[in-house]
Amino acid sequence: MRGRIEDGQLVTLGPVNPDEVDTGDVVLVRWKGGVLLHLVKQATKDRVLIGNNVGRINGWAMRTSVVGRLIRVHPLGT
Repeated sequence: MRGRIEDGQLVTLGPVNPDEVDTGDVVLVRWKGGVLLHLVKQATKDRVLIGNNVGRINGWAMRTSVVGRLIRVHPLGT
């Protein structure tokens, strides 16, 4: 998620209740056979719209696909 989290930068993730995820959260989501760390752009009762920090939208994911939430971004080089 270029600009907010650089490629290869270490982060700390924590558990999340998918029902509590809201717009602006950074979450780890199961996506097309893999996982993505992405920004929640919009949230409905059952789904979240995920994208990056520079305007790209990936698409809608079910809330049940959200497996973690960003807690901390570690400085580069640590």
